[in-house]
Amino acid sequence: MELPAQLRQGVDSLLEKVPVAALKQAAKTLSERYRAELRDGRLHMGEEMAVKAYLATRLPATYAAVRASLEALAGARPDFRPASLLDIGAGPGTMLWATTDAWPELERAVLVEASAAVRKAGQSLAEGAIAARADWIAGDATIDLDGIETAELVSAAYVLDEIVPASLPKLIDHLWRLTADTLLIVEPGTPAGWQRILAARRQLIGAGAHVLAPCPHEVPCPLTPPDWCHFARRVARSRLHRLVKEAEVPWEDEKFIYLAASRQPAPARPARVIAPPKGGSGKVVLKLCQPGGGAGERLFSKRDGDVFKAARRADWGDTLG
Repeated sequence: MELPAQLRQGVDSLLEKVPVAALKQAAKTLSERYRAELRDGRLHMGEEMAVKAYLATRLPATYAAVRASLEALAGARPDFRPASLLDIGAGPGTMLWATTDAWPELERAVLVEASAAVRKAGQSLAEGAIAARADWIAGDATIDLDGIETAELVSAAYVLDEIVPASLPKLIDHLWRLTADTLLIVEPGTPAGWQRILAARRQLIGAGAHVLAPCPHEVPCPLTPPDWCHFARRVARSRLHRLVKEAEVPWEDEKFIYLAASRQPAPARPARVIAPPKGGSGKVVLKLCQPGGGAGERLFSKRDGDVFKAARRADWGDTLG
């Protein structure tokens, strides 16, 4: 997956005269903060150079994860056509770009972001390129959501990992109260990210939400540690991306986990592939999360006819039904 052409061009313009050495150092510091899941009260992207490092190295992967999550949401609710978006912890507008790509008819968006440097970059990237009316609000996800209007689609991508764990239940409750239709949460595809999604899932189901994706059911998750649920999306690296990360491979795999929950009852959902398929001569093994609540591997062979053909085409994260 690649960034939309207009977004890619906007990023290239913002980074045109930035020294690669400075980007490398800023990217290293940013990566260390994300990997450590630091919650020391400092903004990961509080400084302009950190924002530029994010645009060069993390934006493509984050966009890919968000866009893939929206694809799964759209697949589960083909009738969903949000006119309004509320994005909490909006960063440089990643969710805005992905949402307008999925639903060009989006009319308005409110983007809440604490970092002034990030808001400035996001506004610059979106200006003249995004048709929806976008309002950027300075605010902390945990304390500055009062007075904000509800939206049909509410989102929080790569936000929960920056919040002190004790504050998460209150944040999830607030996000759900702001949700007129559907809430989408995206987290890093780590065991810790999965646990945060599981906690949000339990809380939202308890509040009356209906799970749309990735789960094809609303019973407790059948996976147990050290196993965990996550997905991956391959991301193309630009030349600058490779230079900053000192990487030779022209792509990387972004691992992520997400949750789409709605106020509308969920339609019947088919099984979902929750691990990379294992192929062979005339056969394929898929690890499936089933609508009944179970999970496990299933062998498909040519004897299964059309089902085998569908299984052979299925990729990690796809539905099968």
